[in-house]
Amino acid sequence: MWRKNGVWAVLAVLLAMAVVLALLVGPYPVALSQVVASLRAHMLPGAMPADTLGAATDTVIWNLRVPRMLAALLAGAALASAGAAYQAMFRNPLVSPDILGVSAGAGLGAVLAFFVGLPALAVQASAFVCGLLAVAVVYMAAGLVRRHDPVLVLVLAGVALSAFLGACISLLKILADPYAQLPTITFWLLGGLNAVSYHDLVYAVPLCTLGLLWLVLWRWRINVLSLSDEEARSLGMDTRQTRRWLIVAATLMTASVVSFAGVIGWVGLVIPHMARLLVGPVFARLLPASLLLGGAFMLFVDTLARSISTIELPLGVLTAIVGAPFFLFLLIKSGRQE
Repeated sequence: MWRKNGVWAVLAVLLAMAVVLALLVGPYPVALSQVVASLRAHMLPGAMPADTLGAATDTVIWNLRVPRMLAALLAGAALASAGAAYQAMFRNPLVSPDILGVSAGAGLGAVLAFFVGLPALAVQASAFVCGLLAVAVVYMAAGLVRRHDPVLVLVLAGVALSAFLGACISLLKILADPYAQLPTITFWLLGGLNAVSYHDLVYAVPLCTLGLLWLVLWRWRINVLSLSDEEARSLGMDTRQTRRWLIVAATLMTASVVSFAGVIGWVGLVIPHMARLLVGPVFARLLPASLLLGGAFMLFVDTLARSISTIELPLGVLTAIVGAPFFLFLLIKSGRQE
């Protein structure tokens, strides 16, 4: 019991440390006392007025750091939770939230919007809708195949469509204006939270919350789906319908994140493995552990992205640099144990 409680305490402390660092560290350093005073001024009536802190400090905290911190928490938690659900659903530890083409579809939608010169809100809407459409196409195509394992067919169809959409993205990058459009497209595809605002969260938070709530309510079904389809059906579960709605929930979360943060890889693949090592495979514990770890990881990486250099580094690059070696370590460790 102590060990279980200790794990949750460590995860909570890790997340709290990530939040504090995200508020303090950056090109414009802020002292902890300033952050506390600013929070009190905005949240507690009768506290010290915010203008006594300095307009620049208050602007950095509330217009830059806080929305970015919330976006990083949302992105990390949503991607990690979706990854945990996908790995359990498909009974494959190498599955990530973009396996069915949602990231490639969202990327193509955003690139198309940039290519025709649409505004930022239209770019996000296009990315979100195209991400959902890509998964819908994969699911319908897989539904036409009856003679093979439905899980395998879904994964293979997702890989094939992702490759096709990736080729379309590459074609549009070649045709794009190399000075006005190509840099924006390239940076967006690498992922980042530098342009995030409260308006982005207004649209993303309800969608991610809806998908997460779905996973919470169906957590026991995901445990059953980790069995073979024959065993799950013998327990009275309609595996096809259950998998369909869980894919909808996980895709909704992933597409929402990609629409405002760009394509960020490895979070949904590596974080569920880390959570599984800490709390085990039972989804009722795996989901909150993945949520906490994913939020903390994304906060640490985003803080590093805007602090390690004079220019901001793309999140997708840093998550790959951190996630790929760690994933290889997990593979080697598990192989030696067997």
